[in-house]
Amino acid sequence: MTAAEIAARMADPVALARAGVTASDDSEGLSPARMIGAAVLVPIVLHPQPSVLLTLRAAKMSSHAGQVSFPGGRIETGETPEAAAVREAAEEVGLDPRLPELLGRLPHHATGTGFRITPVVGLVPPPLNLTPEPGEVEEAFELPLSVVLDPQAPERRNAEFRGRMREFWVWPHERHYIWGATAAILVNLARVLRG
Repeated sequence: MTAAEIAARMADPVALARAGVTASDDSEGLSPARMIGAAVLVPIVLHPQPSVLLTLRAAKMSSHAGQVSFPGGRIETGETPEAAAVREAAEEVGLDPRLPELLGRLPHHATGTGFRITPVVGLVPPPLNLTPEPGEVEEAFELPLSVVLDPQAPERRNAEFRGRMREFWVWPHERHYIWGATAAILVNLARVLRG
C-alpha cells in the first residue's frame, strides 16, 4: 500500500465509517464526562513495505508496564489531540515532530483506566533515528502493515480479569503480545485501510 493510497483511505468518509468507537469492556459504567483525554500517534513508516511503529512500555512504569502501545499520553490543557500525539512521540521515542504528515483521526477508544484515547494517524518517512526515553519506553519496534491488512491476523481472545471474563483483540508478533487498546486501534486502522 502506498502513501497516496493510505492518505486517500484516511480522507474517505466511506472508509472511515468502517471504523467505530471502541472500548475496553472494563470501561463500562465510567462516565464519559469524567474520562481523561489522551492521544496516541499511529505512525505508519513509509518503508518500501510500510510498517506501524509501536513501543514496548518500560517494565518499571506505574501503569501498563511491559505492554505494547502507540506513542502517546494525556492531552494537556489547550492542546489538540494532534499536538499531544506528536509531542508525546517526541518525548517517548525521540521522533522528530516535523516528520509526521498527519492524515486524520480514528474513532476514540475508552479504557478501563478512565482514558478516552484519540488515535491520530500519520505518515513518517524513514530512516527513523529514534532515541527511546528509558523511563517510559523499553523498545520501539515495527509491525508490518501487511499484517495489519491481513483480515486473518487479529484474533479474539478471552481471559478472566478482576473476577470476570474479558474479550479482547490480539495481533500476532514474534516477540511481543499486542492486545488491549493498541490492538483495538489497529483493528480500526485495518478496517479503514482495507477498503
